[in-house]
Parts: sequence; structure tokens; C-alpha cells
Amino acid sequence: MIYTTIINNQTISISDIPEMNYNEFIDLNTGFLTNSPEKHCVNYFGYPVSNQIRLICCIADDNTHQIYLSSCFVKSGDQLDSFTARNFNFEKFEREIHENFGVDYNDHPWLKPVRYAKNRFDPSQTIANYPFFSIESDELHEVGVGPIHAGIIEPGHFRFICNGEQILHLEIQLGYQHRGIEQQFLAKKKLLQRTTIAESIAGDTVVGHTTAFSHVWESLCGFQPSHDMEYARTLALELERMAVHTGDLSAVCTDIAYQLGSAVFGRLRTPIINFMQEWGGNRLSKGLIRPGRNQFPFTPELAQRLAGILDVYEPDFLEMNEQLFQLPSALSRFERTGVVSYEDVLSIGTVGMAARMSGLSRDIRQSHPFGLYPEMNHEPIIKHHGDVYSRVQIRKAEVKQSMQYIRNLIQNVPESSENEPVFQSPKPNSFTLSLVEGWRGEICHCAITDEQGELAHYKVKDPSFHNWLALALAVRNNEISDFPICNKSFNLSYSGHDL
Repeated sequence: MIYTTIINNQTISISDIPEMNYNEFIDLNTGFLTNSPEKHCVNYFGYPVSNQIRLICCIADDNTHQIYLSSCFVKSGDQLDSFTARNFNFEKFEREIHENFGVDYNDHPWLKPVRYAKNRFDPSQTIANYPFFSIESDELHEVGVGPIHAGIIEPGHFRFICNGEQILHLEIQLGYQHRGIEQQFLAKKKLLQRTTIAESIAGDTVVGHTTAFSHVWESLCGFQPSHDMEYARTLALELERMAVHTGDLSAVCTDIAYQLGSAVFGRLRTPIINFMQEWGGNRLSKGLIRPGRNQFPFTPELAQRLAGILDVYEPDFLEMNEQLFQLPSALSRFERTGVVSYEDVLSIGTVGMAARMSGLSRDIRQSHPFGLYPEMNHEPIIKHHGDVYSRVQIRKAEVKQSMQYIRNLIQNVPESSENEPVFQSPKPNSFTLSLVEGWRGEICHCAITDEQGELAHYKVKDPSFHNWLALALAVRNNEISDFPICNKSFNLSYSGHDL
């Protein structure tokens, strides 16, 4: 067999991932995606082995809940045919492999740097000389936004090419705060240090990324998390989803100058994150999720407190949405603004809300379920127009859905397992993959151990890695004044990208 299959959160021996020559490798993995919207690439990366680069490709099948793994050895300086020329899903993965290891592709259409890692293969590639796309014309002009933004937005640069007010092209350049997160997982040896790194990947997705890391570590150590641990993680994920979606509805209202919606949704986010502080001591949930233990057990008293918060939150949330979605001036800004078609989201491999907005069902809670989701019969919220209106509708509907999940969960609070975790050493020469559906979409963490069971490679993929290009496509042929609302309706992560 030229590939092997695993399921979410499964550990296998690295030797069980078949090796093949590059021609077989490219045929296999691009073939998986041909005419198969239920399959997509969840991770594709390289890591050094002696004087070679081992490439590992992970293709998820959303129908069978399986993940197909295959590998190939190449060398720096190799001239290879690109996966991207056959399927654009692989575009940014190959750019990163090129940037990190100097692997060249003959026919990649957009072979530019991705992150500017300190240990990148070619240090002469710098942000200062980034090769922006340009169009020569006396009738066109360029507009640059960032990397220093007003307010609290993280550093990223947006280069627009416009004809008057109309956007013809947007190129998004990131990498300004590359923190070496993946290298830090290897450099730090204590579990607490690594967990703290995981919860610092993206400040608005603390629960999502820390849950993925916890699942990776527990799988590597052969540890089975208890029911109350998975209960707390599932509950926290849905609370995180509620809080961020509510805050983003406020931000969208701000960008259309609807002050009432901005104020009310902003206020409604506060009791949700304040409850997270009551539960675990931090409004962004830092310190709440830990591998092998229930750090802050959820109690019946907390359940009663949360039920009261939701009872106050829900009528105000529903009333504010009724006002928003009946307001002609708001609908005129939402509808048919920032459209990305089904064909485009499928082509570029978007995940989460950025896929579901255009009719492409991608939701790990259903396709590769984890935690308590297997028993929840989760149904993804799907819209079909791919515009700002679809994205804000998904946020509204997912808040209501999460609220119902939370109400169901707190009806039956499990007893806490008080025992201290007993971890075996991580399995040597092993590979583990964890998928978690964060509020933005699919998070993927992969770990590889060496002969001593130490981490030899750790690979993180935030959903924004897939979805930034969708924003660039969304604004084409829109007016430049529509960019803020398009941007906020996605709310992608800079820090989650600049690992």
C-alpha cells in the first residue's frame, strides 16, 4: 500500500507512513482531491532527516472520518513539479516548504515567501524586498494599508490595486511577527511550558489550540482523557465560539456605522468572557485546558451560574439580531458584498466558516469528531451566497446553536476525576495528528518524536492559513470602502499565521 490511514488523535509509528518516489507522491495526493469535495489537505509539510527533507502529506476524507498519510524524501535544491499546478489547495503549503528548505518547483504559479522564519533557507528573502504583484497602467493606483494599523489589529500589510474606488487585486503580506512557535515546542522541554506556548498561538483561540496540543500529547503518551476532561474542553470550545462570534458581530456593526449593534453586541460578549474568568481565572481561558488533567473542574454551581448568564444574554442577543437583519441600510452593506463562490472556496481549500459560507460543508465536529461531539449529532450551519451576509448569518446561527449545546451540557455535569495524571513517556519514532474545530475552523497539530521519544518536529496549522486568500478574492470588484467589513466578516488571525 502506498498510503496509510489514521483517525483523528491517533498515534502511529513513523515507519508506518509509506515512502514513495515523488512522481507517485504527487499523483496520489492530487488524485485524492480530483472531483472529491469531501477530501482536502489538512497538512502538508517537510522536516529534515539527515541530509534530506521528508515530506508528509495528510489528506482528510470527511465522509469516512479517515486521514490518508503518505511521504516522500527530497533534497534542498531539487527541481520538482508542483502539486499546486494540479490543485490549488496545496499553494501555500508548497510555498512554505520552498521557503523553509529551498525545494524548488518548476511550475508553481506564486512561489513567494510565507512567514520569514529566522531559520529560513534563503535569508536574503526579506519583508523589505517582498515581490508584490503590480499592474502597469496610468489609470490604476496602489493603496497600502499597514503593517502598522490604527487600533489593536496585529501587523499585516495589504496592497490594493484599484481603478478609482474599485479593487482589482489585493495582495496580503504577513510574517511581521514570526515568533518561532513551532521551534519553541522543541526547545522547551517541560510540559507546562509547551502547553503555555500552545495557548499563546492565537489569543482568540486559546481553547482551540490548547485542546489540539492536549490531544496530541495524550495520544503520544497513550493517555485516555476522562469524560470530565473532554466535557470541559467541549464546553469551553462552544463558549469561545459564542464569545468571538458575538464580538465579531459588534465589529461588523462598527464597520457599517451601526452604533446600536456595535454597542449591544460588544456588551453581550463581556458576560461570556467574564464567566470564563470565573471558571478558570482568565477571560481568554488561559490556564483552563491542560493535558492529562481537569485543571478547573466544572461544577453544578458553575452550571447554575452559566444558565443564569445565558437566560439574560439570549433575549438581548435575539432582539439585537432581529433589529440588525431588518435594517435596510445594514442589509444593503451585507448582501452581495465580498462574494467568494463555491468553486473558489473549493479550489483554494478554505475551511470552517469560510467554506460553509459558500455551501462547502467542512466542520471537524461532524467529519472527524472529537471530545463529546460524537454524541451530540452536530449539524454544520451552511449558507450558499459566500458574501458578508452569509458570514454574519453563520455567526448568528452558530451562537444560537452553541448556546443550545451549552444548555444541554450543563444539564448533566460529570463528577471530576481528582487523580493526578500518570503519563508514560511519549512513544518514540511516532507520528500523531489532532484536528479540532475552532470557531474559525479547522485547527491541525502534528507531532513527530525521535528515538528517545523527544519531539523531533511539531507542526501547527491555524485555519487562517487556508483562508487569507479567500479574503483577497472576496474584495475583488468591490469598492475599497467595503474592505473593512469584508475583513471583519472573516476576522482571520495574523498571529495564528505568523508562527
